[in-house]
Amino acid sequence: MTLDLSQYVTRTDLAVEAKEIAERVHGAPIPGLNEQITEDDGIKVTRLDVLNESASRQIGRVQGHYVTIEVPALRNQDTGLQERVTATFVQEFTGFLNKIGITAENKVLIVGLGNWNVTPDALGPLVVENALVTRHYFQLAPDQVAPGYREVSAIAPGVLGITGIESSEIVQSIVERTRPDLIIAIDALASKSLDRLNTTIQIADIGIHPGSGIGNKRRGLTQEILGVPCIAIGVPTVCYASTIVNNTFDLLVKHFDQEHGGTGSSQTKQIMGLITDLSEQERLGLVKEVLEPLGHDVIVTPKEIDEFIEDIANIIASGLNASLHQAVNAENVGAYTH
Repeated sequence: MTLDLSQYVTRTDLAVEAKEIAERVHGAPIPGLNEQITEDDGIKVTRLDVLNESASRQIGRVQGHYVTIEVPALRNQDTGLQERVTATFVQEFTGFLNKIGITAENKVLIVGLGNWNVTPDALGPLVVENALVTRHYFQLAPDQVAPGYREVSAIAPGVLGITGIESSEIVQSIVERTRPDLIIAIDALASKSLDRLNTTIQIADIGIHPGSGIGNKRRGLTQEILGVPCIAIGVPTVCYASTIVNNTFDLLVKHFDQEHGGTGSSQTKQIMGLITDLSEQERLGLVKEVLEPLGHDVIVTPKEIDEFIEDIANIIASGLNASLHQAVNAENVGAYTH
């Protein structure tokens, strides 16, 4: 029997991972991608532009601008590091605002996607809870609003299973009534790497699709659908069990190679057998073929997710507050979150 590998692709919502996978498959850089990487004291920033349709097809990502902030030490709950990550987020997010042409007078709607009852999916609602919302002040007492604040509203629309309504439909109704100039959508994502869970923030100017991290293909929040520019912010909080097992094979091969004298050693082949000769896609197909009939290709999150999700939601909320309101800065940003 021939195995159909088209259905066995590594599930990831991160553009940098999609690029890594595509380049590994093709064995060469992908034309039409422009990548710039900077690193500063434990904070890695990757700016990736998908410039044409060919590159978009090859990595499976919509044409647009993606910024990925990776901070492996973020799990250590270092307050000083969290403040530096917030400052980096502010710098990168402000660049998105300037690129789109959003000024201090423009109105913003923050949309926190996800299920507040499920911790790995609660990122969006937690950010909304800590966002500095001001629209009601502008509506009820505009003459009393101090300089340095803009009109910001926020909504956590819940998920289809709770409300029976698509998030996009709820947001579209709000957009029609409140007329924001920009939508910021926050959602939890899926990653192929355990190292990136809860340590990585992706910002993109292409909008977002609710539930895409767990394989749902539903109506999204994009400028084409809503008629308003939409910036997506996501954090990988989950990983598929099949992906973890597949990555474990890689780690085992590397470990045995180091122990027995280099890449592709005969000892490694003896221990790992045919696994070393399979491509990543073929190996993933084998793992999924074993796990899925048993119902064990589960979605996995770290056991410390409660602390991680609170910390990274606070970083994003603080970064948004400082980016959107000129009156909020590094000295007072902590006063607006909890």
